[in-house]
Amino acid sequence: MTLSVWLAVVGAGIGTYAMRLSFLAFADRLADVPPAVQRILRQIPPAALASIVLPALLRPEGQLDLAQSRLVAGVAAGLIAWRTRNVALTLGGGMAVVMLIDLL
Repeated sequence: MTLSVWLAVVGAGIGTYAMRLSFLAFADRLADVPPAVQRILRQIPPAALASIVLPALLRPEGQLDLAQSRLVAGVAAGLIAWRTRNVALTLGGGMAVVMLIDLL
């Protein structure tokens, strides 16, 4: 590999390390986050998960398809999660629905 590639790799590593270290160095300042910011920050993980999962459910082949097993299984898993709050049951139920639809 050329020198410029190695410099890019080392530079990216140093930058990543510096960003992580900065959060540790200034963690005491981040301890007192206002309640409004806390409410906003709590919404980030569900939004990120939805942005990853929904395209896979609605457009598995690149085209919108509302009559496919993944979408039905996703809706079923969502209902199971809403009613039971059990992760294992949600995963098992969603997989069971996909397998059942694919068998039919």
